[in-house]
Amino acid sequence: MIRNVLGSLLGLIGAAVAVWSPFRVWYEGRHGRDYRLADLFSSAGVTDARGALLASFVMPFVLAALLTLTAILLRSRLLMALAGVVVIGFAVLWMVRQGQAAGSLSVGGDGGGLGDGVANAFGGGALLILAAFVMRGRPARRRPRDLPATDAPYPPNTSYPQGDPYPPPASHPQGDPYPQGGSYPPDASYPPATEPWHRPPPTREQP
Repeated sequence: MIRNVLGSLLGLIGAAVAVWSPFRVWYEGRHGRDYRLADLFSSAGVTDARGALLASFVMPFVLAALLTLTAILLRSRLLMALAGVVVIGFAVLWMVRQGQAAGSLSVGGDGGGLGDGVANAFGGGALLILAAFVMRGRPARRRPRDLPATDAPYPPNTSYPQGDPYPPPASHPQGDPYPQGGSYPPDASYPPATEPWHRPPPTREQP
């Protein structure tokens, strides 16, 4: 329980940092929201054209935030790790496309080169992956233990031999409850057969 709470807190912080990163400087004073998302998948690479907010570099980070919220609700470590991979993956893809467009990437503290927005993206993605490792996830369902059979013909302390729940009657030889010949043995407890009942003939009344 504590690990899930701590992992959820780390995930929320990582998602917030990742979503905030496009609004920071990424390269040479240009914010991440100024890059078009389609430029990352084009052969020309990053251009100077600016797109709308919903078509900018903000969308993948918003998607990662939604994955984070879903992972917290479902207590899913896989979705949490997937959110971190999305953030870091798009940051690496941007670096590749920006390097193609600029020829090389530089780091500078005077507003030139890589800005703090890139660092925020990598930091947020790392926090999301760390949160996936910290979370315990959903508890596994326990299998029911083997219960004693309730449909047994006799209780466990029965005096009948094992494997023979229905022994033959004690008054007959074992395996032959009805002996041949039509007569019962002398020590049989069954009563002898009675004569069939016949209705007495009617008596004639004397005049």
